[in-house]
Amino acid sequence: MKDTIALILAAGKGTRMKSRLPKVLHKVGGVPMVEQVLRTVKAAGTLRQIVVVGFGGEMVQEYLGNEAETVMQKEQLGTGHAVLQAEALLKDAQGTLLVTCGDTPLVTKDTFTSLLDWHEKSGAAATILTAHMPDPTGYGRIIRDEAGQVVKIVEQKDGTPEELAVDEVNAGIYCFDLSLLWQMLHNVNNNNAQGEYYLTDIIGMLVSAGRVVSAFAAPDYRETLGVNSRQQLAAAEQVLRSRKLDELMTEGVSIIDPANTYVDTTVVVGRDTVLYPGTILEGNTVIGEDCQIGPYVRMTNVQMGSHDHLQFTYAHDCQIKDGCEIGPFVHFRPNTVIGNHVKVGNYMEVKNSNVGDGTKLPHLSYIGDSDVGSGVNIGCGTITVNYDGKIKHRTTIADHAFVGCNSNLVAPVSIGAYAYVGAGSTITKDVPAKALSVGRARQRNIEGWVKDDTYKK
Repeated sequence: MKDTIALILAAGKGTRMKSRLPKVLHKVGGVPMVEQVLRTVKAAGTLRQIVVVGFGGEMVQEYLGNEAETVMQKEQLGTGHAVLQAEALLKDAQGTLLVTCGDTPLVTKDTFTSLLDWHEKSGAAATILTAHMPDPTGYGRIIRDEAGQVVKIVEQKDGTPEELAVDEVNAGIYCFDLSLLWQMLHNVNNNNAQGEYYLTDIIGMLVSAGRVVSAFAAPDYRETLGVNSRQQLAAAEQVLRSRKLDELMTEGVSIIDPANTYVDTTVVVGRDTVLYPGTILEGNTVIGEDCQIGPYVRMTNVQMGSHDHLQFTYAHDCQIKDGCEIGPFVHFRPNTVIGNHVKVGNYMEVKNSNVGDGTKLPHLSYIGDSDVGSGVNIGCGTITVNYDGKIKHRTTIADHAFVGCNSNLVAPVSIGAYAYVGAGSTITKDVPAKALSVGRARQRNIEGWVKDDTYKK
C-alpha cells in the first residue's frame, strides 16, 4: 500500500443535534465520533492523520491533543474548501490522501483497507467509496459507463429518471492522488445555490481530463450512514454495540441477553466471562476470565481480575482483583483497590481505599479514605468517619482485625493487627495490636421508668 494520509472533515456545527457541543464530540460506542473515526483510520494503516475543525474547533483540538494534527476551517464553505485548508501541511506530501468524515463512525477498518487497496490496484486518480442504498433518495448517484468506470456523480435534483433509478450512491469518502489534488481544488468554483466549493466537482474534472476515477462499494450500506441528529446518533450506537457484543461472543464471552447488555468499543472482556442482563461496561474497563458480571452492574474505567462475581454494583475508576464476591447494592468510588478473594456485601460503599486479601465487608458500612489489611472483618453498620468538616483523614485497619457492628472509627485513627473493636464503639484513639477496645457509654437500667398508668391509656 502506498503511503496514505487520512484527512478527517470535522468542521460542521451539526445544527440538527441542537447542542452546544460540536457534533463530532458526541459519544458513540463510548468515545466521541471523531475519535472512533481516528482510531479506525489508524488501524487501517494510515501514516498520518489530520483533522479539519471548525465549529467548536478549540474544544475539538483540546480533546484530540497529540492524537492528530489539526487545521482550522474558519468559514464552512463546503467540502472542497475544507480539504484545501490542509494544503499548507501537505503541499510536499506524496501518495494517497484518504478523505473521510468525522460524523461517519461506522465505517470499519476492513472497509477502509479494501478501499485503499482498490484505489492502488486500479491506478485511479481518485476512488469513491459508494454504497448500495435500499432507498437512495437524496443521495448523489454514481453513474458508470459500460466498462464499470465512474463517469459522474449526479445529485438528486439534477438526475434523469434513469439516473435516479441507480441505487449506488456517493458515501462522501474518497481516495485522491496527492500529486493531482491541489491543482484540481484550486480550479473548483462555488457557482451553485449554496455558494460552496464541492469536493465532488473534482470527480467530473478528473474524468474530463481523461483520468481514471474508480469506485468501491462498501459491503454494508449501514457503514456509510452519517450522524446528523440524536436519532441517528442512537442508531449508530446500536450498530457499534451490536458489533462489540458479536466480537466478544466470538472471543468466548457469554452474553445472556444482548439486547439489554451495553459494552463500549473500548472495553476488554476475558473468555468464559458471563455478562448478565443490565450490564453496562464503559470507558477503559478491563475484565478478566471466568467472571460473572450482573445482573445490573455498571462499571466505568474499572480494572478487574478473574473469577469475580458482581451483581447490582456500580464501580468507577477503581480496581478489583481476583476471586471477589461483590454485591448486591455496592458502590465502589474512585481510587479504590479491592484485593483478592474479598467479600463485599449488601449496601456497601468504598471510596479511595485499599482493601486487603480475604477481607470481609459484609453489609451496611462505609469505608472511606482507608487502608484495610488482609483477613479483616468489618461488622455491619461500621462507618469510617473520615471528614472533620475541613479535611479528610485516613483510617488504618491492620491485618486480621475485627471491627464489631455499628462502630464509628473517627479518623485519623489506627486499629492494630488482630485487635478487636467492641460492637457499638466510637473509636477516637489508636487501638494497639491484639487489644480489645470498647468505646461506648456504660449501660444503666432505670427500673420503673414506665409508670403503670402509661400503657393502660
